[in-house]
Amino acid sequence: MSIKDFLLRFLIGGIAVALSYVASILLPWETLGGIFAAFPAVMVVAVLMVGISQGSGKASEIAKGSVFGMTGCAICVVTVLYALRLTGSWWLSLLLGLVSWFIGALTIFELRKRVQIKFGKRSKG
Repeated sequence: MSIKDFLLRFLIGGIAVALSYVASILLPWETLGGIFAAFPAVMVVAVLMVGISQGSGKASEIAKGSVFGMTGCAICVVTVLYALRLTGSWWLSLLLGLVSWFIGALTIFELRKRVQIKFGKRSKG
C-alpha cells in the first residue's frame, strides 16, 4: 500500500467515523444514534479502496470477508450490552466485547470453511 492510499484510507475512514459519531450524539433518539454508531465505516473504506486499486473482484472478496466481521460485531454488541448490565464497567464491557468479536468472527469463518469442505466446496477465504 502506498503512502497516498494509506492517507486516503485514513481520511475517508476518519470522516466516516466522525460523521457516524456526530449523528449518534445529535440524533434525539438514542437507539437510532446507536445504529449510526455501528456504521461499518472501515468495511466501506476497505471495499472502496480495494475496488479502486485492484478491481471489483478483489473488492468482492473483501465484502465477502466482511460478513464474518459484521457477524462478530453483532456478537460484540450483545456481549457489551450484557456485560454492562452485569458489571456496570464500560471499559471491561468493551474489552469483553472486542474479544468476543474476534473469537466470534473467527469461529464463524472456521465453521463456514468446515461446512464447505464437508460438502465438497472449495473456499477461497
